Amino acid sequence: MPESLEDFLMTRPPTAERPLLGQTVLVVEDSRFACEALRMICQRSGARIRRADSLKSAARHLRTYRPGIILIDVGLPDGSGLDLVRDLSANDARIGVIIAMSADDTNREPALQCGADAFISKPITSVSAFQQTIIAELPKDARPTALRPVSTDEIVPDRIAYRDDLVLAADLLSTHPDAETIAYVASFLIGLGNSADDPDLANIARKVEDASPPNLRNLRAAVDQRLSIELTV
Repeated sequence: MPESLEDFLMTRPPTAERPLLGQTVLVVEDSRFACEALRMICQRSGARIRRADSLKSAARHLRTYRPGIILIDVGLPDGSGLDLVRDLSANDARIGVIIAMSADDTNREPALQCGADAFISKPITSVSAFQQTIIAELPKDARPTALRPVSTDEIVPDRIAYRDDLVLAADLLSTHPDAETIAYVASFLIGLGNSADDPDLANIARKVEDASPPNLRNLRAAVDQRLSIELTV
């Protein structure tokens, strides 16, 4: 007897409305804002979701259970998600569906060459597009058999998750970050700017790739300004 509604749903076959029923998705993503969007999409699709925010966290998850689907962000705080894609795709007990994600489309080909089944460009907001990408990679017996209604829904994550990401960036920039940390924060904020429909933040973050002091000050000021607004909302 299932112990919870979630456990019960995991025993159900996929349906047209919930095409990912029975699937467990591990999302390896450092941005809370991006992960919140994926949580909402997976929930609507019927999938159970687990989150890891780094390669180290993903390794802990994978030691305890085996998801049917894994979504891996290319840029992670402790290394490249492409390394995880490569390791998992070469594993004898291969996870069924391995999807790479990035706000930088130049990562598409490297991700596929490392063994990803598909690549999804961030931001990820469309329920229908997400479902279509995942279903195309599932075994036939795991796909819904009924005609699937095409959803026009666009997911808008909670702003608290956006604020949490700004807090993380502000903390990392508050001391005297080294070049590696600056590069990570810049990449992180480019993705956040794209996901949160804030192209100005993404553009300011792109200029920090040369790590010059004026550009770094501009980035700190941009993060602090947005954070002050979010804290008063």
